[in-house]
Amino acid sequence: MARLLVTGGAGFIGCHFVRRWRARHPDDPIIVLDALTYAGRAANLDGVDDVRFVHGDIRDAALVAALLAADALDTLVHFAAESHVDRSIAGPDAFVDTNVVGTHQLLKAARQVWLDTGTGRPHRFHHVSTDEVYGSLAPDDPPFTETTPSRPNSPYAASKAASDHLVRAYAQTYGLQTTISHGSNSFGPRQFPEKLIPLVMRHALLGRPLPIYGDGAQVRDWLHVDDHCHGIELILARGAAGESYNLGGDLELPNLAVVDAICVAVDRAFAANPALRSRFPHAPAAAGRPTACLKRHVADRPGHDRRYATDSAKARRELGYEVAAAFEANLAATLAWYLAEAG
Repeated sequence: MARLLVTGGAGFIGCHFVRRWRARHPDDPIIVLDALTYAGRAANLDGVDDVRFVHGDIRDAALVAALLAADALDTLVHFAAESHVDRSIAGPDAFVDTNVVGTHQLLKAARQVWLDTGTGRPHRFHHVSTDEVYGSLAPDDPPFTETTPSRPNSPYAASKAASDHLVRAYAQTYGLQTTISHGSNSFGPRQFPEKLIPLVMRHALLGRPLPIYGDGAQVRDWLHVDDHCHGIELILARGAAGESYNLGGDLELPNLAVVDAICVAVDRAFAANPALRSRFPHAPAAAGRPTACLKRHVADRPGHDRRYATDSAKARRELGYEVAAAFEANLAATLAWYLAEAG
């Protein structure tokens, strides 16, 4: 049995992890700590039984230490982060404050409770990071591995790389039992519509332009949120303390191809369900026109990484990690969720 504190558990990936863990470990105590900033929604945890929600900030080390100590928690899963690259370019301070300072406050609290006063009792601090810390790959470069040096190119990626280094330092210096996961681009239900897939789906239904940065040839490795959470669960169960693990979707796609796939999925959904025409009258598909007519190329993002590719061989070999479903099926299921949510 584990006793969990999940930071950012009302956010996109965090809420899916809480749902998954509760379904598979019904007796494990879970506390969710979330500040409910713009991308966190308490409603993301609706219907999940026996989860205690605490509205609070990860930068409050005293609060975190009190939660860990009072409830004898032994596992901290750290999702809470500012995560949108565009926002980090416009306002990097919040990313340093939350992702770097916030992670450090969590580490301090964990060290105090588990090591200084807890005499080193068994514990695990898992830090959820991103493949963006590795920087950008050329077209023929091999995928990122766990030994790829950090070369972040955006303030967001730099803040996550910094937090990675802090987690490693607390393991090496103080003996804190840590693990780190570097996930690739995740998608699925409940994602805040600033990220590519939910934004394009929402705009397609509202008849708004579908913005594509530059030529749209930026390549990403796409990972469904359920597979991402499965990988984190495996790390907690089987991962070795002090190790990091890449969690990829083993599917490299240019952004333009993802937008095209969404357009096709929307067109198919409207063809299969004529009732959608009255619910979303501004969608081109409601008038029998292809959703792709909304595509618009816009100025590229400053410092835009050209390609990510994530090698998950270590997680497959050591943890039994694997991706469960194909991209197309997951994309259609994600669209179905957003159609139901919009209704």
